[in-house]
Amino acid sequence: MKAREILEHVASWPEEDQEELAEAAREIEARRTGAYVLDDQEDTAIREGLRQLDRGEAVSDSQMRSFWQRCGVL
Repeated sequence: MKAREILEHVASWPEEDQEELAEAAREIEARRTGAYVLDDQEDTAIREGLRQLDRGEAVSDSQMRSFWQRCGVL
């Protein structure tokens, strides 16, 4: 099935599936253009993180290392 045919069906998909497709498309576009476009949730999360930093609510390097280890990244 070609991309155009798939896209004709997307509107009937559940919202969660549509968002999953949108995320995959954003990643492909970022890889092709070198520019990632944040979705609304990502933008909100980043802005909140910056506000937390402005309030002095940062965590230590060791706390972040522990977090990433629990996530299986390190």
